[in-house]
Amino acid sequence: MILSLAPMEGITGSAFRRVHAECFGALDRYYTPFVAPPRVGDDFGKKALKELEPARNAGLEVIPQLLGKNADEFVWAAQLLADMGYCEVNLNLGCPSGTVFNKGKGSGFLRNLDELDAFLGDICDRSPIPVSVKTRLGVSDDGEFGAVLDLYCRHPLAGLIVHPRVREDFYKGAPRWEPYGEALARAPFPVAYNGDIFAPEDLEALLSAYLATRHVMVGRGVLTNPALPRQLRGGGPMTPEELHAFHDRLFDAYEAEIGGNAVYRLKEWWSYARYAFADPVAVHRAVRKARRVEDYRAAAEQVFRSELLAVRPCFQG
Repeated sequence: MILSLAPMEGITGSAFRRVHAECFGALDRYYTPFVAPPRVGDDFGKKALKELEPARNAGLEVIPQLLGKNADEFVWAAQLLADMGYCEVNLNLGCPSGTVFNKGKGSGFLRNLDELDAFLGDICDRSPIPVSVKTRLGVSDDGEFGAVLDLYCRHPLAGLIVHPRVREDFYKGAPRWEPYGEALARAPFPVAYNGDIFAPEDLEALLSAYLATRHVMVGRGVLTNPALPRQLRGGGPMTPEELHAFHDRLFDAYEAEIGGNAVYRLKEWWSYARYAFADPVAVHRAVRKARRVEDYRAAAEQVFRSELLAVRPCFQG
């Protein structure tokens, strides 16, 4: 079973990947939050290079994810990635953000299958490294997925990651397993599952329904419970000491990168991590007002001193 970390913009970046691997052991794969391909002839910008510089991902299997709809720029970016030593590039066809969607990128590309078909044919033909795709089922109705899957099956993809929701769901409602099962049965390339694996029982249920599953991507579940991948492999639950040490190392890593803005980056993490505690409301109240580094550190220490972990840490958003 391959376990990979989902690309979550602003959260699962290179610092998070590195610290999580050091504290809880590396996952099999990590997908970067999406980066935009530069214009042909240009290099990636500084922000993108923080994700992509090989030294920042040393010892981890990292697959860069690109967001775009210009084939020439995608192929140019794939060449830059190949020159860095990457062996695969992932195309984001799942992002539901309104800004992205309205530009016809991410899940917005699923509105025009003829254009997407031509785009995939072009980049698969010209990319120096294999191309995989992370997708949603469609825009508004999971009945769209049959045509979407037909399109994917016409191209030599390295793999397909299925988040079985439509764009209009964003992250609400239960994932639709049946379309994932259809992809698993029909696709001539490897298929991965992504969506609401928050506890070992969730994985057990998925595997019971779809025995052929060989790759599962986890995201929000890991932000709530960093030990989740270990538990999915049969290991023990997270201890309070482990979570405390992970938090401190993560904050130090962000502070070294972005100074006082690390406070706001960690608040994003707490929006998930609070559900690791028995009283997530108290945790939220403790950290929400902190602005300065010293105030934030004091608030976080108070949480770890006074709040108990939940018996079963699990994302509840």
